[in-house]
Amino acid sequence: MRVDEVLGRVTLVTGKEEFLGARVVQDAKTTVRGHDPEAEVSDAVASELTGASLDELSAPSLFSAVRCVVVLGLENLPEESVDGLLAYAAAPSEDVGLVLVHGGGQKGSGVLAKLRKLPAVTEHRSEELKPSEFPQFVAAEVRRHGARIDREAADVLVEAVGRDLRALSAAADQLASDFAGEQIGEDKVRRYFGGRAEAKSFAVADAAFAGRPRVALEELRWALDTGTPAVLVTSAFAGSARGLARFVGASRGMRDADLAREVGVPPWKLRTIRDQSRSWNDAGLARAIRAVAQADADIKGAASDASYTLERLVLTITGLRAAR
Repeated sequence: MRVDEVLGRVTLVTGKEEFLGARVVQDAKTTVRGHDPEAEVSDAVASELTGASLDELSAPSLFSAVRCVVVLGLENLPEESVDGLLAYAAAPSEDVGLVLVHGGGQKGSGVLAKLRKLPAVTEHRSEELKPSEFPQFVAAEVRRHGARIDREAADVLVEAVGRDLRALSAAADQLASDFAGEQIGEDKVRRYFGGRAEAKSFAVADAAFAGRPRVALEELRWALDTGTPAVLVTSAFAGSARGLARFVGASRGMRDADLAREVGVPPWKLRTIRDQSRSWNDAGLARAIRAVAQADADIKGAASDASYTLERLVLTITGLRAAR
């Protein structure tokens, strides 16, 4: 992103694919910080947004005139705050980058329609990928990190790692780092991911969310000993947590096929999620999601021992379930 695409404008992020949406948000923040290292970056939730709080968020602070404000959950914006938001979006402050994130679905679609008509609003759609689009995503991720990959190799990577975009991105990053500037072929992908890392990672996550710590720790040690990247384990935990949260919030009157589409899992996975959901509530899931996010951040930068971080995550998740 260029700075003139963020500051003085409104970046509208829409769609259900959380990874792509989060990337746009991060790109906007990085752009603003690159323009002004002292810029103030803040997050807010739309459900708590009022006219007064929007004015406060978009006004220059005591420390910097440049700001980046991210408003999450636009679909939950109170009706009484709509006019104020639209008025701001029609004439945004030149030193403020406002990022609005809508999670997809029909809720709040009226606000989206009005925002899309405003000249200062740029929309970034983060729709869920079709099966045929995953190899293209892999190729783009590898190029993003300075390497190239064959179509056949991209197909093998999707087969090995699965269709979680965060895990695919991490796998592409690892390959591109180890083969910088090279053409990555099928042999290299099979060497790194031929053991079906996704299956190993999800075995750990499934056991943890089912409240079986000993099994989860055994699966974890086996996965790490056989070369499964730590980031794929946290990605599997994130996928399991999202699937559980969507299942808990979904309508119980749906057919299994429709419910599977709503939750974002294959139909055969529903039985596992249904069994797990009996021992989880909203508060426990919220804490679990935060624990997974913290472990993921630790592994990607702050943690010196990924194994310890993952073992602690397993015990945290099983403990949250048991404490319900």
